[in-house]
Amino acid sequence: MFKKCITPVFVLVCLGISLSSTVRAQSIGRQYSLGFYKSTSDSNGYHSSQRDYSIEPTFDLPTGDTTRKQSWLYRKLFREHLLEVKGDDYNFYGSILPDLIVGHSGDNGTVWVNTRGFVIGGTIGKNLTFRSEFYENQAKMPAYLDAYGRENRIVPGQGEWKAYKGDKFDYAYASALINYKAGKHFDFQLGYDKNFIGDGYRSMLLSDAAFNYPFLKIIANVGKVQYTTMWAQFIDMQYPKASYDNGYRKKWGVFNYLDWNISKKISIGLFEAVIWQDSDSTGKRGFDASYLNPIVFLRPVEFSVGSPDNALLGLNAKYAISNNSTFYGQFILDEFKLDQITGGKGWWGNKFGGQFGFRSNDLFKVKNLNFLTEVNAARPYTYSQRSTLNNYGHYNQPLAHPMGANFVEWVNIADFRYKRIFLRGQVTVAKYGLDTAGVNYGKDINKSYFTRTVDYGNHIGQGLKTNFLYVQGTAAYLLNPKYNLRVEASVTARKESNNNWDKKELIFQFGLRSAFRQLYYDL
Repeated sequence: MFKKCITPVFVLVCLGISLSSTVRAQSIGRQYSLGFYKSTSDSNGYHSSQRDYSIEPTFDLPTGDTTRKQSWLYRKLFREHLLEVKGDDYNFYGSILPDLIVGHSGDNGTVWVNTRGFVIGGTIGKNLTFRSEFYENQAKMPAYLDAYGRENRIVPGQGEWKAYKGDKFDYAYASALINYKAGKHFDFQLGYDKNFIGDGYRSMLLSDAAFNYPFLKIIANVGKVQYTTMWAQFIDMQYPKASYDNGYRKKWGVFNYLDWNISKKISIGLFEAVIWQDSDSTGKRGFDASYLNPIVFLRPVEFSVGSPDNALLGLNAKYAISNNSTFYGQFILDEFKLDQITGGKGWWGNKFGGQFGFRSNDLFKVKNLNFLTEVNAARPYTYSQRSTLNNYGHYNQPLAHPMGANFVEWVNIADFRYKRIFLRGQVTVAKYGLDTAGVNYGKDINKSYFTRTVDYGNHIGQGLKTNFLYVQGTAAYLLNPKYNLRVEASVTARKESNNNWDKKELIFQFGLRSAFRQLYYDL
């Protein structure tokens, strides 16, 4: 529906950026703490909006904590990985990752999580890094997560589950990533993991909320520009299986993202993506070689193959007002017609969304006090398509915001660390429109837009108008900064209300936890 597009590569050519031999850097992928985010660029060309999951986060402990006399047992418990092997041009590490939680839900009684995981990783030479994780889980979830899991057949961000002792979930999943640095300008990544583009807590372009998926990524650095191309394969659990032997239906995606550091404070990122189905009733299409070239204009290519695919364009922008504080925003464009937008009649095909936020580290000059506030919104039917075979989703979750579409959300998060004590608080308020009586009002991206209610008069919140409130407070004592082993207690209050129901749930939890993985249960 949008016949013209500007590819990130085109902008790169127009800018005429000169080559640079400086080694580049990216933002830490797993941002368990807001403090892992860095606002401004530097002489190494740091790109804050392109998270790199090959970079392992770690907490810095106070000097006094590191200079004390340390026995082998003390180091393994509080400072190091369980296994560490170092050579002249290699190093390996490995740790056990427990996640043992018990608590109480006002709606579901005693809740618990029993996770046994491990991580192995390391470097070979100067250019090759790798990491692999595995988690085996059983859990009894709070009522709202239990309902979500049964409706969508997944645990959020962790894949499919099977029944365990009646009303409980049993699920396992793995992740892996290999990164090879080819000289000063190129990185190649082969992964079964997640990706994230943006400077905020959510991403309207590409988020890490959904389950892992296989991908190949090329990252090129040219002057102040970082250009990323990624090919990925996704799973469609909604569409009927072609056969038992072939399993769930699959779809493919190609993503281009150009991030330009205009200055140390200002950066602009241009995003484009195409999703296409692996096969249909007439036969198997597979990977489309038309999208193989990493610097091709995706929209003309998509149109040249008969325009059967799902194309999206996006923008990411950041302005760092200081070394610690940043304004940021995003805009995602799924489909539109200019005359329909200017007409103001609420045409269903004007599918777009956006984000605006502010974040600050060392707030009020208090070290390790971090804060974020952002607003996210998406019009009805954004990210949806003719069928789930080419919508912007994977494993029954959106690839962007976990709420899908037809919503507006305000997220507020603060965290603080003092020595080994970590505190975190979150307040999220949202409004969205749910479907009623089988009518598609545009929130669920897994429903075809052919089943829409009306062509005109569409607006955010249409349908069953619902108010959402999520409040969580967490206190933890950090045991080992290498893999975030901690003793943690949390309290969560969730409320979802509309004219049909008023659901309230209060959850208390306590446990021994580890790993930096980000799980989005605020939905």
